[in-house]
Amino acid sequence: MTRSAKAARKRDTSGLDVKTVCKTLEQLATLKLAQSWDNVGLLAGDTRAEVRRLLLCIDLMPEVVDEAIAAEVQMIVAYHPPIFKAIARLVEPGPTPEAAVHRCIAHGIAVYSPHTALDAAEGGTNDALAQLCELKDVQPLEWADAGPTEYKVVVFVPPKVADRVAEAMFAAGAGRIGNYEKCSFRVPGSGTFFGTESTQPVVGQAGRLEHVAEVRLEAVCPVRCLPAVVESMWREHPYEEPAFDIYPLKGRPVRGNGRVGRLPRPVTLVSLARRLKRAVEAECVTMVGDPQRRVERAIIAVGAAGSSPFAVPLGRQDVIITGEIRHHDALAIRRRDCSAIALGHWSSERPVLNRLAAELRTLLPGVAVQISARDGEPFRRV
Repeated sequence: MTRSAKAARKRDTSGLDVKTVCKTLEQLATLKLAQSWDNVGLLAGDTRAEVRRLLLCIDLMPEVVDEAIAAEVQMIVAYHPPIFKAIARLVEPGPTPEAAVHRCIAHGIAVYSPHTALDAAEGGTNDALAQLCELKDVQPLEWADAGPTEYKVVVFVPPKVADRVAEAMFAAGAGRIGNYEKCSFRVPGSGTFFGTESTQPVVGQAGRLEHVAEVRLEAVCPVRCLPAVVESMWREHPYEEPAFDIYPLKGRPVRGNGRVGRLPRPVTLVSLARRLKRAVEAECVTMVGDPQRRVERAIIAVGAAGSSPFAVPLGRQDVIITGEIRHHDALAIRRRDCSAIALGHWSSERPVLNRLAAELRTLLPGVAVQISARDGEPFRRV
């Protein structure tokens, strides 16, 4: 029997499976933090398959897949998603990332990518580089939108039944704020309606404009409870057609991509570049700006910085620390009279793997977590 067939038959009934590992990875870097254009999460694999060995890498290159097969790994966490855009074919052999994914599937190896979710996460890719810089007073370069985490349900009810409707909504999961339950807000007012000949209004008469006393009843509701809360409200409401509104509520903004902080002490651009080159073991480090200029504040943007560092005011004592810088962005940095250090795309992201491996070893007992020895910087010095 081939290893792929064995992997297909073997299911974890007591230990850790792919689904459990994915949930753990999402605890460390929730996929909600990923950029809208990104492709993150489980890209390939059977969620029921057992995971005994886990391999971490930046890029899923052919030699990394060879390493995983030789080590009998069941799952790979590849920082960069090998499947990014819609694909028309999944075949091998070939030089494409899709061919590497096909080999993983054939050998029963699941593939997961955190990418920009890990960039934004607390303790993620940008924080790993910020720590190497020993930054103080670190803040995010961007704040991420947490998205709708709750809804507010607003319904208009006759005063005499407001408590009854509210209790039904509370029982279905509404009105919970922290450790408090049955939370609501109520405002008395006046409602109007005109019932047509086919209606049977509970108050007033059909065929004339009615003015009735009502209470505006509001209560928050978790996303998962919304259908039950609305159904309960409707069941207890005395009207034929209750008037109600549902408003999505966004949570507090969370730390997004990039970091900004102060260096422990002013340092020349060249000395900082040399120290970081040693720290990340970079092959090719380049600078923008006067090598002898003293810098005090760092803007961290791992990988390809693009225009994101320009979101904050930049001055003479600022240095952008990133992986790679496009020519026109380098010119823009010079025009702003600030500095930059490019460590290499791969080299700027690689430090996070040590931190991620340490976290996973703690959270996934019984899973052997290793960092790829075949994953490497594609550029070489001349």
